[in-house]
Amino acid sequence: MADKPRDATPARRGSEPATSRGGEPAKASPRTEIDAFLSKVKSLGPATGAGLRGRLIFALDATMSRQPLWDTACKLQADMFREASSIGGLDVQLVYYRGLTECRSSPWVSQADRLAGLMERIDCRGGHTQIGKIIAHARRETERTKVQALVFVGDAMEEKLDDLCHAAGELGLLGVPAFMFQEGEDAIAEQAFREIARLTRGAYCRFDPGAAHQLAELLRAAAAYAAGGMRALADLSARRAAGAVKLLEQMR
Repeated sequence: MADKPRDATPARRGSEPATSRGGEPAKASPRTEIDAFLSKVKSLGPATGAGLRGRLIFALDATMSRQPLWDTACKLQADMFREASSIGGLDVQLVYYRGLTECRSSPWVSQADRLAGLMERIDCRGGHTQIGKIIAHARRETERTKVQALVFVGDAMEEKLDDLCHAAGELGLLGVPAFMFQEGEDAIAEQAFREIARLTRGAYCRFDPGAAHQLAELLRAAAAYAAGGMRALADLSARRAAGAVKLLEQMR
């Protein structure tokens, strides 16, 4: 299969941006969020069957303001493969949106260098969020072959929250937890990300802008869950990995 990303079929787009709930910033500290995030994963059952590789959709906002985070994620994605390699292996599909309507997905890859190669060829462009398309794509993929987890990294939400909640509920019924990682303190994004995580029985976590080490912890934890389920995540938490601790706390 070619490495050129393909179009992800669009989901229904919201025509109006969400409005602020008073403009109040997120209050919890990233450290507290990460700790709570890792512990929430405990309530989930096994992610994969015996002898099967985990499948994780790695979705990112590639609008213009996200270039620094994209570059960071490109470097950190190898951590996911390293963490999963000792558990049973991991296949990852990159999904991203940019511009006004572009939302694309890559082939499934099983090596960090292949995923890095895909990411290095993509530049961020101005546009609006398309989180609904990401969720709808994850649903279609798991209807074909089971996906163990959706990871989304972004900092904003400009869609109708009701539409996102409907799509998240459908994904949750298929047993695909969404791990929603928010960079920064946008209150509207936090509300949406928390609801998506809740409806899919996933988890939400905020990390500081530019804090590569915090994002690395979260990606390692998500990969551990996708490759080995709750047992692998608990083992990672037992090694005092902060990202795993946060997931476990939320997923109880």
